[in-house]
Amino acid sequence: MRLRIEMDDGITEDEVIIRCRGLTEQIARIQQAVRDAAGASQKLPFYKGTTEYYLTLDEILFFETDSGQISAHTRTEIYQTKYKLYELEDLLPGFFMRVSKSAILNTNHIYSINRNLTASSVAAFRDTHKQVYVSRYYYKPLIRKLEEKRLHHES
Repeated sequence: MRLRIEMDDGITEDEVIIRCRGLTEQIARIQQAVRDAAGASQKLPFYKGTTEYYLTLDEILFFETDSGQISAHTRTEIYQTKYKLYELEDLLPGFFMRVSKSAILNTNHIYSINRNLTASSVAAFRDTHKQVYVSRYYYKPLIRKLEEKRLHHES
C-alpha cells in the first residue's frame, strides 16, 4: 500500500481520498481511523450556566442523561449539551459508544472495567474519580470494541 500526501494551499477545506481496488476490511479500518482522528478534534458547544464553551470531543469522557438533561463529563468538569443522547449517537465519532440507556462513553479514555455478573459493570477513567455504569446488554459489545481497538493498535 502506498501513502501519498498532496499539499494545496488553494483549497478551502482538507479532503482525504482513499483510492482502492475494493472495500476490504483493512480499507474500512483506515477509513474509520481517519474518521475518528477528524472527529477527535471536532468541537461542539457545551454550556455551564449562561456561558458557552467549545470543547473537543476527545476531552469528553462520557455523556449521561439525568432528569432530562444531558451532561458531558470531562476529567474535572460537567457541562450541559442541548443534544439528545440519540442525536449524539449519530453525531459522535466511532470511539464513542452507548453503554446504557442513559450513557455514551469515550472508549479512548477507559482505564478499567469492573465486571459485575448480576448487575451493571463500572467503567473508570484515568486521573479522575468519575465512572459510568455499563449495562449487561452493552458489556460484551464494549469488550469486543476495546479488543478490536487493541488489536488494530498493535498491528
